[in-house]
Amino acid sequence: MSISDRVRIKNTTVLSDRHYRLNEVEFDYRRGDGEWQAQKREVFDRGHAAALLPYNLVGRTVVLTRQFRLPAYLAGHDDLLIEAAAGMLDDETPEKRIRAEAEEEIGYRLHDVRKVFEAFMSPGAVTEKLHFFVAEYDPAMRVGSGGGLAEEGEDIEVLELSIESALAMIPGGRIVDAKTIMLLQHAALHIFR
Repeated sequence: MSISDRVRIKNTTVLSDRHYRLNEVEFDYRRGDGEWQAQKREVFDRGHAAALLPYNLVGRTVVLTRQFRLPAYLAGHDDLLIEAAAGMLDDETPEKRIRAEAEEEIGYRLHDVRKVFEAFMSPGAVTEKLHFFVAEYDPAMRVGSGGGLAEEGEDIEVLELSIESALAMIPGGRIVDAKTIMLLQHAALHIFR
Protein backbone atom coordinates (compact mmCIF):
# COMPACT_ATOMS: atom_id res chain seq x y z
CA MET A 1 0.00 0.00 0.00
CA SER A 2 1.29 3.46 -0.90
CA ILE A 3 1.04 6.19 1.71
CA SER A 4 -1.17 8.07 -0.75
CA ASP A 5 -3.77 5.32 -0.16
CA ARG A 6 -3.88 6.43 3.48
CA VAL A 7 -4.18 10.22 3.03
CA ARG A 8 -7.10 12.26 1.67
CA ILE A 9 -6.50 16.02 1.57
CA LYS A 10 -9.83 17.78 2.16
CA ASN A 11 -8.85 21.45 2.27
CA THR A 12 -5.78 23.70 2.26
CA THR A 13 -6.01 27.26 3.55
CA VAL A 14 -3.15 29.74 3.13
CA LEU A 15 -2.56 31.43 6.50
CA SER A 16 0.46 33.49 5.44
CA ASP A 17 2.31 33.96 2.15
CA ARG A 18 4.97 36.54 2.84
CA HIS A 19 8.58 35.39 2.92
CA TYR A 20 7.48 31.76 3.13
CA ARG A 21 4.08 30.08 3.05
CA LEU A 22 2.13 28.78 6.02
CA ASN A 23 -0.81 26.52 5.17
CA GLU A 24 -3.48 24.91 7.30
CA VAL A 25 -4.23 21.47 5.86
CA GLU A 26 -7.34 19.47 6.71
CA PHE A 27 -7.08 15.78 5.84
CA ASP A 28 -8.22 12.30 6.65
CA TYR A 29 -5.58 9.73 7.60
CA ARG A 30 -6.11 5.97 7.70
CA ARG A 31 -4.47 4.74 10.88
CA GLY A 32 -2.59 1.47 11.21
CA ASP A 33 -5.76 -0.20 12.53
CA GLY A 34 -7.67 0.77 9.34
CA GLU A 35 -9.78 3.51 10.92
CA TRP A 36 -9.96 6.92 9.21
CA GLN A 37 -9.21 9.91 11.41
CA ALA A 38 -9.85 13.58 10.54
CA GLN A 39 -6.83 15.77 11.29
CA LYS A 40 -5.75 19.38 10.83
CA ARG A 41 -2.13 20.59 10.72
CA GLU A 42 -0.29 23.81 10.02
CA VAL A 43 2.48 23.21 7.47
CA PHE A 44 5.34 25.65 6.88
CA ASP A 45 6.46 25.56 3.24
CA ARG A 46 9.79 27.28 2.73
CA GLY A 47 11.06 25.26 -0.23
CA HIS A 48 14.09 22.98 -0.28
CA ALA A 49 17.68 23.87 0.54
CA ALA A 50 21.29 22.70 0.38
CA ALA A 51 24.12 22.73 2.94
CA LEU A 52 27.87 22.31 2.49
CA LEU A 53 30.88 21.37 4.58
CA PRO A 54 34.17 22.29 2.88
CA TYR A 55 37.11 20.32 4.28
CA ASN A 56 40.87 20.25 3.86
CA LEU A 57 42.43 16.87 4.54
CA VAL A 58 46.03 18.09 4.72
CA GLY A 59 45.27 20.84 7.25
CA ARG A 60 42.47 18.85 8.93
CA THR A 61 40.24 21.91 8.73
CA VAL A 62 36.65 22.77 7.85
CA VAL A 63 35.04 26.06 6.86
CA LEU A 64 31.93 27.18 8.74
CA THR A 65 30.01 30.43 9.10
CA ARG A 66 28.87 32.50 12.06
CA GLN A 67 25.77 34.67 11.78
CA PHE A 68 22.70 36.03 13.55
CA ARG A 69 19.52 33.91 13.32
CA LEU A 70 16.36 35.59 14.63
CA PRO A 71 14.38 32.35 15.30
CA ALA A 72 17.26 30.92 17.35
CA TYR A 73 17.53 34.17 19.30
CA LEU A 74 13.77 34.20 19.96
CA ALA A 75 14.09 30.59 21.21
CA GLY A 76 16.64 31.71 23.82
CA HIS A 77 19.99 31.28 21.98
CA ASP A 78 21.84 34.46 22.97
CA ASP A 79 24.73 34.15 20.54
CA LEU A 80 25.51 34.04 16.84
CA LEU A 81 25.00 30.60 15.26
CA ILE A 82 27.97 28.64 13.93
CA GLU A 83 26.75 26.83 10.82
CA ALA A 84 27.64 25.09 7.60
CA ALA A 85 27.15 27.27 4.52
CA ALA A 86 23.62 26.78 3.23
CA GLY A 87 20.85 28.30 1.19
CA MET A 88 17.45 27.85 -0.38
CA LEU A 89 17.40 26.21 -3.81
CA ASP A 90 15.28 28.95 -5.41
CA ASP A 91 14.40 26.77 -8.44
CA GLU A 92 18.03 25.73 -9.03
CA THR A 93 19.53 22.26 -8.76
CA PRO A 94 21.01 21.53 -5.32
CA GLU A 95 24.55 21.31 -6.74
CA LYS A 96 24.33 24.60 -8.65
CA ARG A 97 22.81 26.40 -5.67
CA ILE A 98 25.38 25.14 -3.17
CA ARG A 99 28.25 26.20 -5.43
CA ALA A 100 26.78 29.73 -5.55
CA GLU A 101 26.26 29.74 -1.77
CA ALA A 102 29.90 28.74 -1.25
CA GLU A 103 31.08 31.80 -3.17
CA GLU A 104 28.55 34.15 -1.57
CA GLU A 105 28.91 32.99 2.03
CA ILE A 106 32.48 31.72 2.42
CA GLY A 107 34.29 33.10 -0.65
CA TYR A 108 35.40 29.77 -2.15
CA ARG A 109 34.94 28.52 -5.72
CA LEU A 110 34.89 24.77 -5.14
CA HIS A 111 35.76 22.27 -7.86
CA ASP A 112 34.13 19.02 -6.81
CA VAL A 113 31.09 19.12 -4.56
CA ARG A 114 29.77 15.72 -3.54
CA LYS A 115 26.26 15.05 -2.31
CA VAL A 116 26.32 12.75 0.72
CA PHE A 117 22.64 12.52 1.75
CA GLU A 118 19.26 14.26 2.02
CA ALA A 119 17.08 14.76 5.09
CA PHE A 120 13.89 16.39 6.26
CA MET A 121 14.92 18.63 9.15
CA SER A 122 11.58 19.07 10.92
CA PRO A 123 9.10 16.77 9.13
CA GLY A 124 6.30 17.28 11.63
CA ALA A 125 5.79 20.89 10.56
CA VAL A 126 8.10 21.91 7.69
CA THR A 127 8.16 20.67 4.07
CA GLU A 128 11.85 21.52 3.56
CA LYS A 129 14.20 18.77 2.39
CA LEU A 130 17.88 19.58 2.85
CA HIS A 131 20.53 18.30 0.42
CA PHE A 132 23.88 17.78 2.18
CA PHE A 133 27.20 18.26 0.37
CA VAL A 134 30.90 18.06 1.16
CA ALA A 135 33.78 19.43 -0.90
CA GLU A 136 37.51 19.47 -0.52
CA TYR A 137 39.02 22.96 -0.57
CA ASP A 138 42.45 24.54 -0.55
CA PRO A 139 43.53 28.18 -0.13
CA ALA A 140 43.93 28.65 -3.91
CA MET A 141 40.14 28.23 -4.30
CA ARG A 142 39.48 31.42 -2.34
CA VAL A 143 37.96 33.97 -4.75
CA GLY A 144 36.48 36.46 -2.29
CA SER A 145 35.91 37.27 1.34
CA GLY A 146 32.43 35.72 1.57
CA GLY A 147 30.06 37.32 4.03
CA GLY A 148 26.84 36.70 2.15
CA LEU A 149 24.58 39.19 0.40
CA ALA A 150 23.83 42.39 2.33
CA GLU A 151 20.61 42.91 0.32
CA GLU A 152 19.35 39.60 1.78
CA GLY A 153 20.22 40.74 5.31
CA GLU A 154 23.27 38.48 5.51
CA ASP A 155 26.21 39.49 7.71
CA ILE A 156 28.30 36.32 7.75
CA GLU A 157 31.67 35.72 9.37
CA VAL A 158 33.80 32.95 7.81
CA LEU A 159 35.48 30.51 10.22
CA GLU A 160 38.23 28.04 9.40
CA LEU A 161 38.52 25.53 12.23
CA SER A 162 40.28 22.26 12.84
CA ILE A 163 37.88 19.33 12.62
CA GLU A 164 38.73 18.53 16.24
CA SER A 165 37.82 22.05 17.40
CA ALA A 166 34.57 22.02 15.44
CA LEU A 167 33.53 18.63 16.83
CA ALA A 168 34.37 19.79 20.38
CA MET A 169 31.95 22.70 19.95
CA ILE A 170 28.99 20.30 19.71
CA PRO A 171 28.87 18.86 23.25
CA GLY A 172 29.88 22.25 24.64
CA GLY A 173 26.83 23.85 23.05
CA ARG A 174 28.74 26.25 20.79
CA ILE A 175 27.44 24.46 17.67
CA VAL A 176 23.70 23.82 18.04
CA ASP A 177 22.64 23.83 14.38
CA ALA A 178 21.38 20.39 13.27
CA LYS A 179 22.62 20.52 9.68
CA THR A 180 26.10 21.48 10.86
CA ILE A 181 26.20 18.75 13.49
CA MET A 182 25.14 16.19 10.88
CA LEU A 183 27.82 17.29 8.40
CA LEU A 184 30.55 17.37 11.07
CA GLN A 185 29.59 13.89 12.25
CA HIS A 186 29.65 12.67 8.63
CA ALA A 187 33.12 14.18 8.21
CA ALA A 188 34.35 12.54 11.42
CA LEU A 189 33.05 9.13 10.33
CA HIS A 190 33.84 9.19 6.60
CA ILE A 191 36.44 11.87 5.80
CA PHE A 192 38.80 12.48 8.76
CA ARG A 193 39.18 8.85 9.85
